[in-house]
Amino acid sequence: MDLEKFLNYMKSQKKVEAGSEIHRYMLELSDEARKITMDLNSKFYTQEEIRELMRKLTRKNIDESFCMFPPFYTDCGKNIEIGKNVFINSNCHFQDQGGIIIGDGALLGHNVTLATLNHSKLPEDRASIYPKSIIIGKNVWIGANVTVVAGVTIGDNAIIGAGSVVTKDVEKNTIVGGVPAKKIKDIGSVTTNG
Repeated sequence: MDLEKFLNYMKSQKKVEAGSEIHRYMLELSDEARKITMDLNSKFYTQEEIRELMRKLTRKNIDESFCMFPPFYTDCGKNIEIGKNVFINSNCHFQDQGGIIIGDGALLGHNVTLATLNHSKLPEDRASIYPKSIIIGKNVWIGANVTVVAGVTIGDNAIIGAGSVVTKDVEKNTIVGGVPAKKIKDIGSVTTNG
């Protein structure tokens, strides 16, 4: 098993059977991710140093405009894509095996959880998992304490209210909130102070 084969399999959204070769490789990636994030979260790093650690974690280019306030947690790291001018606030949790794509200009508040895996509904097969990606569009603002579940796409410019649980796709240029998150209004109908 290698990383390319793993990522292609996860993209297929097929079942990952507990104890299978793909599952064992996933655990290896998890060990590596935990080592890197433990280092990241153990002491102060400059933003330049954080970007370098994120490059090591994701094995992808991280743009110089990326900014993050640790601590940060992930149990894979290799299936994250981060655009330009992205900000991730402290204590975010990414379960990225199924794939997380974050568009340019996205802002993620404190304690955001992005979860790309579901377990089997059958009790006798509960340890098996099903991956589905999360796609966050450009200029999305996700408030503090939001959870986004597997398979959700958040459209460009959307705002997710603090404390929401996002279980369905979010249209572009809308504000959603609640548990589960529902549309509150269109961005065009928002008034500004000032």
